[in-house]
Amino acid sequence: MNQSAAKGPQSATNLIVECGLPLIYPIAAPSPIEPAQSRLPAFLRAQVNSLTLFQKEAIVTCARSGTAWRMVSDEGKYLMGHDAAPAPLAFLSVGMVASFLNEILALAAQRNIAIGDIELVQDNFYTMRGSMRDGSMRAGVDDVRLEVRIDADASRNEVRQLVTDAIFASPLMGLMRGRLESLFSLHRNGQRIATGEALEIATVLPDAALQTSQFPPMAPGEWEGILKRIPARQQGTPAPVAGSSLQQEQDRRLNIRAECRLRADGIKQIDIHLINPQGSAFRFLSDESAADNGSGRAPGALAYVAAGIGFCFMTQFGRFAQMRKCDLESYRIIQDSYFSLGGASGGTGEAGQADPLETHVFLETAEDDAFAQMLLDVAERTCFLHTFCRTDLKVDLKVRALGPYRPSADGSD
Repeated sequence: MNQSAAKGPQSATNLIVECGLPLIYPIAAPSPIEPAQSRLPAFLRAQVNSLTLFQKEAIVTCARSGTAWRMVSDEGKYLMGHDAAPAPLAFLSVGMVASFLNEILALAAQRNIAIGDIELVQDNFYTMRGSMRDGSMRAGVDDVRLEVRIDADASRNEVRQLVTDAIFASPLMGLMRGRLESLFSLHRNGQRIATGEALEIATVLPDAALQTSQFPPMAPGEWEGILKRIPARQQGTPAPVAGSSLQQEQDRRLNIRAECRLRADGIKQIDIHLINPQGSAFRFLSDESAADNGSGRAPGALAYVAAGIGFCFMTQFGRFAQMRKCDLESYRIIQDSYFSLGGASGGTGEAGQADPLETHVFLETAEDDAFAQMLLDVAERTCFLHTFCRTDLKVDLKVRALGPYRPSADGSD
């Protein structure tokens, strides 16, 4: 299914729709994966392939559970995309808010705090500023805003402490606390070449050009329901001008909102709204695998995170090639990520941890090595989610009761 992602506008062919496949579905794992060395226990490999200039597919395999999922991503009219699937940043927001809820529920059970109802509203903020012409364009990330609306059989102080501790227990905090510099390898037309400014990794992985036909859905299931479009709200700034994100000069701030609820069957339902600028809205489902105390009916939190980072990074390759009118026939990555288990859900009792991402880039292009190196450097600098990993972030937390608090034993609240 791989089409040319070279010069010119987005392909007129909408491959995500025309292939007739669900936007997310489980597949048989391509092959067992093992980390190159002993690392953190949650190891995920995302193999991300360009379908067209901005349409992408990812095969995300989780070593711990042995499960694999195919997911797709598209861009809206701001990048002249088809808007046939969620944009990359949506996937990171889904994984983050799902991970936070995982830890709140697990920690509440450990502390014998009954939760009646709970809803998380999370806002993620990103910036893009500078000039592509002079090389000053950079992505930026601002602190996360999280409101937890909860009905819990506990005092105000106990609930606040529960939520605060649960957030630090999330594996996502391993990416948010401190500054993780990602590592890369670079291949042009089948040959490995040195990276430019990007930090290089010694590991060698063989190229694995994906074709959707290799990965049909597993046994019939309700896979259509894992991801679907929902009505968008008229809020935030006006819808963007077509192609606005391809302008040579940028000064914009994005706001993605995730609204997460726990269904009666234990599945997490996450509605994603593009607030600034206005955009499409999608509903995701998330569930952990049996290895992590779930039923595996939808991708787990870290699978969404891995897909989102890979999708966002890939977007920057297509965006740069389009802006510079350079030849880029196809491009793909293999991205390895390593996380700790959740401090509550995994029983470690520790704050979440993560190792630097390791990403192997494969380019097919008539341009030279210098172009490939520049392309990698620009993609790394302008990728919102690689910037997320190397930025020290905090969560601006608000906890709001959905019911009356239980009085504290000492009357302090």
